[in-house]
Amino acid sequence: MPVPALPSVSPQPLIAEPVPHPPRDRLVAPSRRDPWLLAGVLFLGYAAVSLSRYRHMTSRSWDLGIFEQAVRAYAHLRVPVADLKGPGSDILGDHFSPVTALLAPVYRLFPSPVTLLVAQAALFAVSAVPVTRAAGALLGRRRGLALGLAYGLSWGLQRAVDFDFHEICFAVPLIAWSLEAVLAGRWWRALCWAVPLVLVKEDLGVTLAAIAVVVAIRARPTSSRTAWYALGVAVLGLAASVLTLTLVIPAFNTTGAYGYWDKVGGSGGGGPFDGLDTKLRTLGWLLIPTSGLLALRSPLLLVAVPTLGWRFLSSDSNYWGTDWHYSAVLMPVVTLALADALAAVRYSPRPRLRSYAHHLPTAVVAAALALTTSLPLSALTESDAYRKPAGVKAVERMLARIPDGASVEANIGPISRLTSRCRVFWVGNTRGINPDFIAVDNNRKWLKDVDDYARKLHPHATYTVEDATHGYILMKRETAGGP
Repeated sequence: MPVPALPSVSPQPLIAEPVPHPPRDRLVAPSRRDPWLLAGVLFLGYAAVSLSRYRHMTSRSWDLGIFEQAVRAYAHLRVPVADLKGPGSDILGDHFSPVTALLAPVYRLFPSPVTLLVAQAALFAVSAVPVTRAAGALLGRRRGLALGLAYGLSWGLQRAVDFDFHEICFAVPLIAWSLEAVLAGRWWRALCWAVPLVLVKEDLGVTLAAIAVVVAIRARPTSSRTAWYALGVAVLGLAASVLTLTLVIPAFNTTGAYGYWDKVGGSGGGGPFDGLDTKLRTLGWLLIPTSGLLALRSPLLLVAVPTLGWRFLSSDSNYWGTDWHYSAVLMPVVTLALADALAAVRYSPRPRLRSYAHHLPTAVVAAALALTTSLPLSALTESDAYRKPAGVKAVERMLARIPDGASVEANIGPISRLTSRCRVFWVGNTRGINPDFIAVDNNRKWLKDVDDYARKLHPHATYTVEDATHGYILMKRETAGGP
């Protein structure tokens, strides 16, 4: 009986070739609930930080008051005047951020600065959904959650949450959703999410252009037509920024110009080299703890260039560092650039690079957790964060003596307790108007002679001290010395 022939077997290499893309069976699909659960936890943390600062009357700037004045005007269908920038100043002549009008309906129901702070916490928190979802789709459920958590705890978002309110809270989720669509190859969705950035702030038209360029790069191998359309959107983004800076904002500004041009240029003659050490530290903070430098391998990082560009070219040193809110829009860019790079190098033929990529998500989330011990969220571990100090209660009782609708000249401390019910001016910038009251925080003892200070501010009016407590002073204008 003849022996049947054995099937031929092609020789196999002793070392298997690297797999160019992640095998589907090795990835655990992300749960639809995971990103939203993470966002819910982050919302509670962000809101608690913001509300704790508000309850302690430790606002860091006048921005919360400025934006509340604008949103309050929108809520009552009025021109968005922010008297803190100068009596009758239209906020659209300062920064072009009509997107804040979206908060008007909620503010009409809950007229308080707390409304703005809670809305900001929600917007920052919901941005973790597309970040976690995109990372999970590329890297699997566990690594996706790790990157989502690292993103939520990132220093850029925590600094922004700690900085009261700013319009960029709308830009962060828009950028996150847009880049999620880029990574999923949904080009039109990516562009649609990015286009509203031109309504958030005047410089973000350039960020829209950068996103469109990334879409063009990614889409070109499969659809040259889509790539050309994306480049068209990039041109529109650039045009939107130019027109807003040169025509729109000057049209709303009483001076007929954009008020921040003087911040561009070299402060000390060094130009972009001024503060080079600070700028390099900012780059280090941006790339090392958040991505282990691996984000540099992804074209998505191009989206960060416009924001870093205007900040580092500015002569204002406040823009160079890691404080305030300026880095929040960079956090979804860096995190999703890392996810993109990890998906590409996890199966690289270079063993060391594969090992680095394998362990990097754990390292990044560990770094975020470690850094959080010195960032704003760490304050939530202290019992004082949940108590309103007795001094604040006393100051609030004093400020409550100011009747609704009165005009008040104030510095940072009292602003957050007054802008929802009074017409508030910045101290020393009433432009000839004699307000009904002057309320100042003098805890740093900068004001030596109260009466003399009032006379210098308003030589044609008479003010007397109405009350003083815990470093705060309230002065009232005598009726005979009206404006």
